[in-house]
Amino acid sequence: MNVEIDLNCDTGESYGAYRLGDDDALLRRVSSANVACGFHAGDATVMRRTVRTCLAHGVRIGAHPGLPDLQGFGRRAMALSPDDVYDIALYQIGALQAIAAAEGGRVEHVKPHGALYHMAEADDSIAEALARAASRTGGLTLVGLSGGRLVAAGRAASVPVWEEAFADRAYRSDGALLPRSSPGAVLDSPSAAAEQALRLARDGEAIANDGQAVSLKVDTICIHGDGPHAAETADAIRAALAAAGIRIGRGTHGTT
Repeated sequence: MNVEIDLNCDTGESYGAYRLGDDDALLRRVSSANVACGFHAGDATVMRRTVRTCLAHGVRIGAHPGLPDLQGFGRRAMALSPDDVYDIALYQIGALQAIAAAEGGRVEHVKPHGALYHMAEADDSIAEALARAASRTGGLTLVGLSGGRLVAAGRAASVPVWEEAFADRAYRSDGALLPRSSPGAVLDSPSAAAEQALRLARDGEAIANDGQAVSLKVDTICIHGDGPHAAETADAIRAALAAAGIRIGRGTHGTT
């Protein structure tokens, strides 16, 4: 059982006149943040504001590069080459690194967003391109699906990796996430997400949509910041973990 586990959230996904999620509330409840870098969501002003909030609350800053698809929120796959993926990842990570440095902070990890995350799990060359981007931007820790291709690519590139599981997403029996198009793919209930987070941290497993137990290595647990009850879900998770003697913190991740 983990005695300490990282709790991360996807954040900074507002842009321009559009507001998405309650970042201020959520960033008081997590230990790591994946900050949108302007392609699928976010903009320079939101990035700077989010970095400042992270620093105010002692939250580790991570880059959350996505596909150039504001209309689809980065959740539609695109036919990009590995070089294309490397370039857009490098561009986004570098932008956040500049903003973080200007605010007196630093970027510690990289977690691809949405369809880019899933493209990496389906294609070794995409995973390798993202691992290369993490390596070339200072050896940043690469966050990927537990047991997945992105984690393997990170290890092969000798960058630290965090194996990630999701509190608010349903799993298939092969350890993959149930596609968002499937009924029950998103756990909207804070209590259901808390129950899954506790099982992940305590037992290293999730119950798949077919009822089977799926074993997962878990360094960090994700909450999606765009959910309608994200802050409430974070509170429920923290309470469930605390009752089991599990702290929110750096955990044991960041290994190669």
